Amino acid sequence: MSSRLGLSSCARAPLQGTRLAAALLALGLIAGSGAAVASGPAQASAATATASWRETVRQFSQKNFHNPAWGYSHSQRDYALARELAAADGVALDDDVLYAAAYLHDIAAFAPWEKEKVDHADEGARIVGTVLEGTGFPMEKLAAVQGAIRTHMFEREPLGPEALYLHDADALDWLGAIGVARILALVDPNGGDPDGPAAVHMLEENLAQVPARVLSPAGRKQMPARRQELEHFLEQLRQQSDSLKTL
Repeated sequence: MSSRLGLSSCARAPLQGTRLAAALLALGLIAGSGAAVASGPAQASAATATASWRETVRQFSQKNFHNPAWGYSHSQRDYALARELAAADGVALDDDVLYAAAYLHDIAAFAPWEKEKVDHADEGARIVGTVLEGTGFPMEKLAAVQGAIRTHMFEREPLGPEALYLHDADALDWLGAIGVARILALVDPNGGDPDGPAAVHMLEENLAQVPARVLSPAGRKQMPARRQELEHFLEQLRQQSDSLKTL
């Protein structure tokens, strides 16, 4: 299943008056959530609405995405790591887009949303609006969410900052200790598919294919350590299992 095998908010200087802030926001000179600058009750109402749709999406993910390799916990890690990477690079992301995409990017890897013979990234991008609609999510941002979901896989080319950092977070999650844990968790205890040797083959594929596809500066800085962790694990495993013969 390895074929299934990226917010920072820039620090804002204090602004004198909401008119100036709104003008800068409209010109794209400061980062923002896309909502009009507001204060007092209006600002509180906007914050409540954002918290509401995010909680709906989080609960949806937690309830429906059960898999040790690409379930709810994987979405949590992707969101957190994408924010971390962007912050390290000094890149401001639209956190609405990132949050929705991170928590829903693997939706089509699960029934009833998966579609036979259609890549889960493409199908997820196609149907994600049906989940977000009516939650309070700012639907004018849907296209950006769809783009991030469509290109989250390591072999695809992300367009836009949210897509880039989700893509890299998702790739890095296949390396290092967490990458090992994800794949080994898929092993069938009854000897079915995948068995131990098949899981090792999946780890070897990740090691060979994923590192070159980490694209952001911060992602590239993290990649070598995770790659080395995976390499070391595989070396030790071979030594302790007679080159996998007794695995």
